[in-house]
Formats: sequence, structure tokens, C-alpha cells
Amino acid sequence: MALETELSTYRSKLPELHDQQGKFALIHGNDLVGTFAAYEDALAEGYKQFGLKPFLVQKIEVIEQVQFVSRLLDPCRT
Repeated sequence: MALETELSTYRSKLPELHDQQGKFALIHGNDLVGTFAAYEDALAEGYKQFGLKPFLVQKIEVIEQVQFVSRLLDPCRT
């Protein structure tokens, strides 16, 4: 799975990021590179440091929002 290591790193670092809620974490491999106030800043720093190598920019949320999508629902035909 793509970014599996980075997602695992994010989850393991989440307790220490509690006070950074709402910011964006930049993660490469097992390293938390830094936190940024804006998504665009974290993304720009990721490309600057890692180019096209995989990295993760994740919004820091202590309580993760769960998205549910089901293909079993019939579309509304009204």
C-alpha cells in the first residue's frame, strides 16, 4: 500500500502532536519532518526536500473524521 510507512508514522506520533491540532504534518518514511500552519506550505516543503519521492502531508486531528461511502445505495431518482 502506498504511504503505509508514513501513515503508520503519523499514527505513532499523534499523541505528541496533540497540541498541533489543525496544522499539517509533513512525514517522510519514519520521520516527522515538521508541522505547518497551511497545507500548501507543507506540500511545498515536501517537494523541496524530497522531490518526487513519497511523502505524506496529513492534517493533524486528534479525533479522526471517518468518511463512509457505499456503492450499495441506489441513487435518488426524484
